[in-house]
Amino acid sequence: MRVVVAPDKFKGSLTADQAARAIEAGLRRARPDARVDRLPVADGGDGTLAVLVAAGARRVEVPATGPTGQPVDAAIGLLDGVAMVEMAEASGLRRLPGGVPAPLEATTYGTGELIRAALDHGAARVVLGIGGSATSDGGAGMAAALGARFLDAAGRSLPPGGAALLRLARVDAAGLDPRLADAEVTVACDVDNPLVGPNGAAAVYGPQKGASPDEVLLLDSALRRYARVLAEGLSLDLAEVPGAGAAGGLGAGAIAFLGAALRPGIELVLDLLGFDRAVASADLVVTGEGALDHQTLRGKAPAGVARAATAHGVPVVALAGRVEVPERELRAAGFEEAHALTRLEPDPRRSQAHAAELLERLAERVGRAWSSLP
Repeated sequence: MRVVVAPDKFKGSLTADQAARAIEAGLRRARPDARVDRLPVADGGDGTLAVLVAAGARRVEVPATGPTGQPVDAAIGLLDGVAMVEMAEASGLRRLPGGVPAPLEATTYGTGELIRAALDHGAARVVLGIGGSATSDGGAGMAAALGARFLDAAGRSLPPGGAALLRLARVDAAGLDPRLADAEVTVACDVDNPLVGPNGAAAVYGPQKGASPDEVLLLDSALRRYARVLAEGLSLDLAEVPGAGAAGGLGAGAIAFLGAALRPGIELVLDLLGFDRAVASADLVVTGEGALDHQTLRGKAPAGVARAATAHGVPVVALAGRVEVPERELRAAGFEEAHALTRLEPDPRRSQAHAAELLERLAERVGRAWSSLP
């Protein structure tokens, strides 16, 4: 029996690697003869770097600028000429000092520093994961760290943050790092929000970053001006491009200044991990995450795992802290079964506190239930 174990993190309880180890332990209790390939996954957001490091990428420490200008100890991952840059490492919500939001001033400058470090290490390809952003600056800070200039009507450089883009008059991209021209940049992006408007970066994600209703309107106006200046100066109309609004408009900045292509995050990660090779000869795939809900079915990691595995005709079982999707919908998404930790421990707090133990017990049940496999 060959099993590929490919869970995402159980948020607040287990990293993806810890979850994979617990599942493996349970499966081996049921089937000591099983060959288990641990392949923890992520969808390009927070935790993706850790997944690639667990898969063998080299973690490289990089000092960077945090979202409000403070220095932070960040890192990138390097694997076979590919650099993994997780924007949350430098510009994420978790990097806000004291957790205090700064929706108008937060900058992606540190993300640009991480990309520059990737180029310094000779990466020919950069994968940019953009989940968990604290910023709404359209990626202007990132581009500034790589040599672009954002100027007001008097020719002065704008201060950091999305609000300052209200005064943007001109973009000077002549100083962009020339190595970007030879680098392939791909953005792991799981949303299709445009840059501006009622479904745009400010309206949809601004409140999550602490923006009040008035600040949301201000940021949307600033990003509209940003889009107009990019259209005039770079001949790029990005206002309505699907995914341009991801991570406070970082999607737009990546397209404009990095020449990036946007792809679903889980697809990118599975490619980097060699998932197709691993699953081709598998008998079973076990995946999971903290909450298996309707958001999962809209493209989160377990759904991507199920889609890739079923393409090879391999059955998929999901284990989760909670399962909130009817069986009919789960089957339509490629899951044969789904089991929740709350079946073993109904108290959510205890379930979260003892997630590894409960996950191991659930996995043992799965191993015994599927024991008729070769």
